[in-house]
Amino acid sequence: MGGTLLDKVERQTRLAGHNRVAMLLFRLGDEQLFGINVFKVREVLRRPPLERMPGTHALLAGSCDYRGQTIPVIDLAAALGYAPLNDVASAHLMVTEFSRSVQGFLVADLQHMVHCEGESLVAPPSTLGFGARVNAVTRIDGALLAVVDVEHVLASIDAAPAELSVQLQRVAGARSLSPRRIMVVDDSLIVRRRLVNLFKQMNIECVVARDGREALDRLLELAQVEPDEGVGLVVSDIEMPRLDGYALTRAIREAPALRRLKVVLHSSLSGLFNEAMVREVNADRFVAKFQPDLLAQAVLDLLPEPAQVPAA
Repeated sequence: MGGTLLDKVERQTRLAGHNRVAMLLFRLGDEQLFGINVFKVREVLRRPPLERMPGTHALLAGSCDYRGQTIPVIDLAAALGYAPLNDVASAHLMVTEFSRSVQGFLVADLQHMVHCEGESLVAPPSTLGFGARVNAVTRIDGALLAVVDVEHVLASIDAAPAELSVQLQRVAGARSLSPRRIMVVDDSLIVRRRLVNLFKQMNIECVVARDGREALDRLLELAQVEPDEGVGLVVSDIEMPRLDGYALTRAIREAPALRRLKVVLHSSLSGLFNEAMVREVNADRFVAKFQPDLLAQAVLDLLPEPAQVPAA
């Protein structure tokens, strides 16, 4: 059932945003290619003059003026274990937007843009030695491409708040959410951990998947069990290996056993393109990373109440 469903969905999801991702390629100090989703890149510039304050994080190369806005600049080469680029005049600055915040990343050498099929992106084997700061790899013209987990890099510098406000904790405590479960789908280990910890504060159990294909297979399995053991809502990233969040949502809507599931797309992508795609695939809500109260409120709004057992 899962394979047939995936074949049907994948035939319908070949356009940009449908299990395909455009990657901007760059290098950090040797021949290894790295990539980042082009929808997160605002502009690429030569390294501007940087201002560095004492006592800042070691990965912060400083700050710079970007079109009248002061933005932090992170040394992405240093974050990935390469020689720092903060004093290299030939370095480039990638200006990016993640979760509605703007920052720059220093890279050594900009390359070109390529399109990658979602199914070609896989989790990197630990033997490659990239660690947690690369969340997918693929091959481009025979060369290994490593996709940087920028969220992991940003979190190592300035961790986003993971605690619910007192008000949301009270609201969640007043709701009878247990034993309902939700599925958390994200290819970033640090994001999965944050979400599981967040939902623990709401007394909600999580089923975890690392990409859309794993999530779909697990959801189809859980659709066969008793309702109290299943999943009532899916919180999914958009950018993921093998099957992205858009294609996962389409697959859920195509499957008779799953189509009533509520889906919250939770991503650092923003902009009109993403908002249009969220509507097109019939997701129930979009919440930008990482805003604990907004995500918690979306879950409270959408998660079905447990069925009441009649008194004997």
